[in-house]
Amino acid sequence: MSASAGELVFRGGTIVTLSDDHTVTAGDVAVVDGVITHVGGAYTPQSKDYQIVDAAGCIVMPGLVQAHVHTCQTLARGKADDLELLDWLEKVVWPYEGALDGPAMAASARLAMAELLLGGTTAILDMGSVHHTDEVFAAAEASGIRATIGKAMMDAPDPRIPPGLRETTAASLAESDRLADRWHGAAGGRLRYAYAPRFVLSCTDELLVEVGRRARARGLVVHTHASENKGEIAAVEARYGKRNLLALHDLGLSGPHVCVAHCIHLSDAEVANLAERGTHVLHCPSSNLKLASGIASIPELLDRGVSVALGADGAPCNNNLDGFLELRLAATLHKPRVGPRALPAPAAVRLATRAGAAALGLADQIGQLTVGKRGDVIAVDTTGPHVTPSTNPWSSLAYACRASDVRHVAVDGKLVVCERKLLTMELPEVVRSARLHAPRIFDLL
Repeated sequence: MSASAGELVFRGGTIVTLSDDHTVTAGDVAVVDGVITHVGGAYTPQSKDYQIVDAAGCIVMPGLVQAHVHTCQTLARGKADDLELLDWLEKVVWPYEGALDGPAMAASARLAMAELLLGGTTAILDMGSVHHTDEVFAAAEASGIRATIGKAMMDAPDPRIPPGLRETTAASLAESDRLADRWHGAAGGRLRYAYAPRFVLSCTDELLVEVGRRARARGLVVHTHASENKGEIAAVEARYGKRNLLALHDLGLSGPHVCVAHCIHLSDAEVANLAERGTHVLHCPSSNLKLASGIASIPELLDRGVSVALGADGAPCNNNLDGFLELRLAATLHKPRVGPRALPAPAAVRLATRAGAAALGLADQIGQLTVGKRGDVIAVDTTGPHVTPSTNPWSSLAYACRASDVRHVAVDGKLVVCERKLLTMELPEVVRSARLHAPRIFDLL
């Protein structure tokens, strides 16, 4: 049967539904025409157009949702090690992004999406660079991933920004609007657009205010960064006389449609604002550790009612896009400070699935295995020695499983990974293209 069969059945797994009562059951999960129609117990296909995949020995669960990634940066993996944020941006990442052309951007995005899908990530919130965002969307369309993507917006007259990333306010807004018109809702709704002002320091007030207005008018997500680095925070306070998230709020950038990556160093007033407004925090533990930015107070944010999702960030600051690694770090990182119950396994798994779906504005479609949701489903093999014995699926997922354990992946009911093989792209060609373009781009710097 083809990967696009009308009925897709994950047969014989342990099913972690991510329901409110933490239901774990056994049996089959069926997806018909992209919609989950059956969860638990045996299922008999209802048509001749069906495909059954073996999930014996697997945990069947919703696909991971990574709510903060930069697929455009993947070719810079290993090129920006051992730097703090502002040096990392100015010395490596911004020059690299400024040098990217269309073919290199396509190669970077395709490589990232291959890694993400093979590791069980089925949905992403992605911030591109200033240019060539069509190539990122095209890669997402071809790969089969569910993606909300925005071009990075950088109109500040800052001499540290390389010429290849400089843009005017009018041009930044016009290109964002064009991309939204072209791609939002494409691929049957699998692709969506987000306005993506990079962070306060790279944007003018005029741009930020207009982004807030346009996002509200069009019903689109806003994706940005804030409060990642103490030097960044000091610069924001010097400009506005207030902290990052309060400045964003005053500019019209807060609320359930706004997603803010990092949020490590927050005042009590900022936390209160996040909780009151419903703004989403995007926690990136590997990136925060590697850039020496700090450790976000995630248990405290959750206790205050703040919505928190997970993301790997980008390959130059991680250096991989493994959602299970972020899940494990989120589950363990806060225990020495808060205590062993700081973030129990089910709560951590929820951050990697349901909370990510909420951040993307897709809580009604993905993040749970319940009848009526879209068929973003993965099967995670628990028969390996590092997971055996797997007696508690929550524990296995939060503390033991790896990206390499993912056996099958479906997005919108279409199988995109089967028996660990990527079906939507030729992986050797994806890797070959990345190896071709990466040195070429860095030769231009």
